Amino acid sequence: MDRNPSPPPPGRDKEEEEEVAGGDCIGSTVYSKHWLFGVLSGLIQIVSPENTKSSSDDEEQLTELDEEMENEICRVWDMSMDEDVALFLQEFNAPDIFMGVLAKSKCPRLREICVGILGNMACFQEICVSISSDKNLGQVLLHCLYDSDPPTLLETSRLLLTCLSQAEVASVWVERIQEHPAIYDSICFIMSSSTNVDLLVKVGEVVDKLFDLDEKLMLEWVRNGAAQPLDQPQEESEEQPVFRLVPCILEAAKQVRSENPEWLDVYMHILQLLTTVDDGIQAIVHCPDTGKDIWNLLFDLVCHEFCQSDDPPIILQEQKTVLASVFSVLSAIYASQTEQEYLKIEKDLPLIDSLIRVLQNMEQCQKKPENSAESNTEETKRTDLTQDDFHLKILKDILCEFLSNIFQALTKETVAQGVKEGQLSKQKCSSAFQNLLPFYSPVEDFIKILREVDKALADDLEKNFPSLKVQT
Repeated sequence: MDRNPSPPPPGRDKEEEEEVAGGDCIGSTVYSKHWLFGVLSGLIQIVSPENTKSSSDDEEQLTELDEEMENEICRVWDMSMDEDVALFLQEFNAPDIFMGVLAKSKCPRLREICVGILGNMACFQEICVSISSDKNLGQVLLHCLYDSDPPTLLETSRLLLTCLSQAEVASVWVERIQEHPAIYDSICFIMSSSTNVDLLVKVGEVVDKLFDLDEKLMLEWVRNGAAQPLDQPQEESEEQPVFRLVPCILEAAKQVRSENPEWLDVYMHILQLLTTVDDGIQAIVHCPDTGKDIWNLLFDLVCHEFCQSDDPPIILQEQKTVLASVFSVLSAIYASQTEQEYLKIEKDLPLIDSLIRVLQNMEQCQKKPENSAESNTEETKRTDLTQDDFHLKILKDILCEFLSNIFQALTKETVAQGVKEGQLSKQKCSSAFQNLLPFYSPVEDFIKILREVDKALADDLEKNFPSLKVQT
């Protein structure tokens, strides 16, 4: 396994060794400036004009990287995580060298490594600002999103996410992306066709960050492909497929789930962001097949994947953000398209069961140990409460709104079935009411129906929640 290199290998004469010892080190590291100069010079030679004028015999040399050069440039990649090395590379104008490689080289491995080094360098704010302010480099890097090599796409996405996460330069990258409509097609193609889950997750993080930063961009992407002409010739549509954002997100989510459902968080949050605008909700539910597939995927996640009855309640702490996104999207679909075939009333009971189970687990998570006062000061407790319960509070609001909407839609037949099968038992209804009251009035409507189905159960609930009896 390659490790960070020591100073240049032995075999030099005494004068050279003294040079290394006397000031050849980069910053406070043991890495050699002389050695690094040599590697960068080798890169320059690779893309020099005499080497890029190739015949068909030299084509293989342009796409394959010499093993020794690969090992050395990989060491630079590893070294570039050190701030001193990154600053030295910046001082030596290494980004310009890497830009030349990306613009001229056809070698996938070399392109991946060069973007990876730039990604490491961009982790340091000063260098990130410098890289972002270079328009030519920015164009070359965005062009890498059209690459067909998954590792290069992964490193490009990582670099882009790093820059988008820097408040000082994020708007620069958003504006550049808006100026390149083809980036939308490239990202949609990746989401809809890639089986590389690492790449899908990283691209998803980029999309999520972009939408979080700029609602206008999100709306533009949502609307792309929505007005596909029905009379477009078949040949033309095959040459230039029109991607619709939501189906591509769905395909990526399915692929990610097949490998690890815990990595779904980012795609669930993208869908949640879409539901914050009317066009986004319509994009989800407008096409019956897409809406049905998203509903079924999310329904299956909450009913059979996340926060199950045999999971310890503490699992909610790990899953609270993804559950908030999933239930938020389900709630938005439920509220906006109740007439859709896939939102059949028989699915209300499993959803009620899942919603109440999560609320019950939340109550367990928020219970404080009896002796907690011995181990924490009051100030520490307040800090922990803020950090631990903020996302749970958001989740609870989403759960209660969704549960209220479902209670409001319940029919007498569904209530009777729920009472019989246990989804609407006294214990579960009490858990639901404890969280819903006094803010969600549809509970009173539910009690009226319940009294017709099971008067004894309704009376018991009214005893435990006197406000119900006053209002009914």
